[in-house]
Amino acid sequence: MYVAKVPNRGSPPAVLLRESYREAGKVKNRTLANLSSWPEAKVDALARVLKGQLAPAAAAEGTFEIARSLPHGHVAAVLGTARALGLEELLDPVPSRQRDLVTAMAVAQVIAPDSKLAIARGLREETAASSLGEVLGLGGCDEDDLYAAMDWLAARQEKIEDALAARHLAGGTLVLYDVSSAAFEGRTCPLGAIGHPKDGVRGRLQIVYGLLTSKDGIPLAIEVFEGNTGDPTTVASQVGKVRDRFGITKVVLVGDRGMLTAARLREDIGPAGLDWITALRAPQVKNLVRDGALQLSLFDEQDLAEITSPDFPGERLVACKNPFLEAERARKRESLLQATEADLAKIAAAAGRERRPLRGQGKIALRTDRVLRRRKVAKHFTIAITDASFSYARDQGSIAAEAALDGIYVLRTSAGPGSLDSGEVVASYKALAQVERAFRAFNTDLDIRPIRHRTEQRVRAHVFLRMLSYYITWHLQARLAPLLFTDDDKATAQAARRSPVAPAARSPQALAKAAAKRTPGDLPVHSFQTLLGDLATICLNQIQPADPALPGFRLITTPTPLQRQILDLLGVSHRLGTA
Repeated sequence: MYVAKVPNRGSPPAVLLRESYREAGKVKNRTLANLSSWPEAKVDALARVLKGQLAPAAAAEGTFEIARSLPHGHVAAVLGTARALGLEELLDPVPSRQRDLVTAMAVAQVIAPDSKLAIARGLREETAASSLGEVLGLGGCDEDDLYAAMDWLAARQEKIEDALAARHLAGGTLVLYDVSSAAFEGRTCPLGAIGHPKDGVRGRLQIVYGLLTSKDGIPLAIEVFEGNTGDPTTVASQVGKVRDRFGITKVVLVGDRGMLTAARLREDIGPAGLDWITALRAPQVKNLVRDGALQLSLFDEQDLAEITSPDFPGERLVACKNPFLEAERARKRESLLQATEADLAKIAAAAGRERRPLRGQGKIALRTDRVLRRRKVAKHFTIAITDASFSYARDQGSIAAEAALDGIYVLRTSAGPGSLDSGEVVASYKALAQVERAFRAFNTDLDIRPIRHRTEQRVRAHVFLRMLSYYITWHLQARLAPLLFTDDDKATAQAARRSPVAPAARSPQALAKAAAKRTPGDLPVHSFQTLLGDLATICLNQIQPADPALPGFRLITTPTPLQRQILDLLGVSHRLGTA
């Protein structure tokens, strides 16, 4: 800011408080206030302060008052990115208050996930937690307005998903699919049911949701199921979605071994004409070894081999051996065996003590069964129980047989070698980690739970909103990778990888960035959340002159070098919505 005196034809010059700013590469000026009525001494004191010179305290004090400051930088970054992605047009090409409310909820969940009540409170002018409500021009709103906007969104979900698929999928591409669960509050929604919890919250009602993404992990569609729905049961609707709604005729659907079962491949995916990639279960791998279709000697000099088996006609089988996975499984098995031996030793001691020994074959067997079931290693022990004794030993033959298959897994696919070679099949299956990354974000950064809505439609809209928020987050993190601990040189890391079976490694640039905690440009490296927190220190300030005759004006905090770098990477101005 600076003070400018503008000549005024035969009248005293106009004294103006002005600000310089840059827009589209050009330097522009704007007038913030007219100071012509101020005494000369007061104007001079302010000009000296703005120039960084020492001014008399009495003259400068009380000149302006900061009436209010609203965090704004993170709003500009997230909302600006959402607009650059065309999110508002995806929701509805016609501007409306409902569209603005949905945009506000999607952006707010990225900035600071909270309940609809808290989001509505943060959007209202009198209780605003950021500049989001003002930038979107929402005025007053309450939670009922947000619920109505969710109902509006639910009616448009299919159209939005179709548009995302058209944008991010093309013929012959990969589609990743997996399911997760989220704990549910209340008992009025029929979607809530007791099921197998994938989020670690046991003994509670839950919902199950399935997520379709592109090969890079960009979310495309999400569907909510009842909490007791099995993973394979969700596949049929995804097949219909890809084939009928998205209109994709050549696609490879990738799912894990628990999802794409033989029944689903035979009844749902095969008739639809879709290719697929999944993995064999452990008993199926053992059968291949037993029948001689899989020779363990294949892995003496390589970690990847394509085989065939009459049990899987018309399919390609890609056998892999990962030595790091082999070592981890051996470590875990030994840990479980040792823990189980410690518990079995207590039973042996109880059976052999002099005072009140454990007696009765049934009682001893009951305690032993509980111990062996706890860690699922009963097959690796031989047990001898009588009415008055108990002994145990490791079954070395069983342990050796299992150890021989450590680190070995077999992928199966219907895709021909002309569309995907063996290495690409492995890389495609490993890409399911992208969906797992999305689920982690849902459960942590975006707080998908707790879910407190009472109707099916609101629950579905709640989950769909999280998907839209993750869509924004995914692109934010991709663009901000140079400032995050994320590897922003994956091409180099991939080129150095000797085999797709080998564990993914970070690039030298990413390792150096993580070790120094500084970027090559000597800026601090952040996590995504702390980066948003840094941006939030850019505030939209309402300045009120002490002279009541002068109008108030707004002033935005000048970005730091790091904040300017963030905004440049996003292609967003920190003045978004304030000009």
